[in-house]
Amino acid sequence: MRILLVEDEEDLGLAIKQVLVSEKYIVDWVADGVEAWHYLDNQWTDYSVAIIDWLLPKLSGLELCQRLRSHQNPLPVLMLTALGQPENRITGLDAGADDYLVKPFIMEELLARLRALQRRSPHFQPHTLTIGQYSLDDANNALCVNVTQTPQTIPLTVKEFQIFAYLMKHPDRIISGSKIRSQLWDLDAEPMSNVVAAQMRLIRRKLANHNCICPIETIRGQGYRFNSNLALSS
Repeated sequence: MRILLVEDEEDLGLAIKQVLVSEKYIVDWVADGVEAWHYLDNQWTDYSVAIIDWLLPKLSGLELCQRLRSHQNPLPVLMLTALGQPENRITGLDAGADDYLVKPFIMEELLARLRALQRRSPHFQPHTLTIGQYSLDDANNALCVNVTQTPQTIPLTVKEFQIFAYLMKHPDRIISGSKIRSQLWDLDAEPMSNVVAAQMRLIRRKLANHNCICPIETIRGQGYRFNSNLALSS
């Protein structure tokens, strides 16, 4: 899941990002409302949740949230603020925020509120994603392949898991390598152009070592596709 974090306090922003990344979220962190709007208005990147501080330079979190809703954007928003009075919470929720967390807070509560927003979101995906004989186990970061009497459990790296999950959520759809990069790598990471192809080679090698067919196809000149027919017939 990709999150946009908008927080101008450097220490807090870094701490939140580190916690989210440790939980396998993909995080873009910006420090002002105008830059955040550029990210949100970019049709190339899809976010699942935005965490927005109220008091931001250039464009406040409240104004940013109002702009989102005026553009009919249903993105779930968790508002962060030191303004904890009831009238402030009401103002934030009326502006379009879905939840409201008062500073200071503990990271466990932040994560719990994110999970709650995910459950309410139509884009929420279950922890176990299954197509045919292939299942992703989020709790154990593993791919389970049931093609023999003895099912295989293949451990994946975080990035391998994210690639598999992203393609499984869009079965039989060709997705370009650049689109995968924009969704699964931080926008400021500037990965090499062949990073997706390199990860795909590692995934295929790992499945081959377990005598399993990789259901992800390379469509020359176009991108990659999770072939549901291969997943069903393997």
